[in-house]
Amino acid sequence: MSTTSIRTSDLAVGARPEGAVDPRGPQFTAALTAVVLAAVLLTSPPVAVALLAVQTVLFALGAIRGVQATPIAWLFRTVVRPRLAPTDEWEAPEPPRFAQAVGLGFALVGLTGFVLGATVLAQVAVGAALTAALLNALFRFCLGCEVYLLARQFAFH
Repeated sequence: MSTTSIRTSDLAVGARPEGAVDPRGPQFTAALTAVVLAAVLLTSPPVAVALLAVQTVLFALGAIRGVQATPIAWLFRTVVRPRLAPTDEWEAPEPPRFAQAVGLGFALVGLTGFVLGATVLAQVAVGAALTAALLNALFRFCLGCEVYLLARQFAFH
């Protein structure tokens, strides 16, 4: 269980607390994000730029509108989640939303690098975002979420 979890022992199994996120959704999103970012690193700059531009838009949607408002979240809700067992574990939406904003920052650096011909800078930025996506996809460890929680802890002390 991650540090952003909300236990729902007093709710019916599968009942969702207001605004909460099924943690399997961001993990699914991270898996698809990792595939896109790996493709960015493995393709030539014109294709890489197009793929990274699409991923940047997805990060922006997640950061601005929330992780539940992205096309990948819709895909998870309508296609994947109905095939899974109900969950009794939910996450607060703020940490994954912050993680999307961090991903957006790295994607913007990557896009800028590609546009300015700084391919190494672009690849390093994409590689950092890919590493974070893989941590979430494979181990359900959301690096951006943990940074959010640390920042919040320091802000209140």
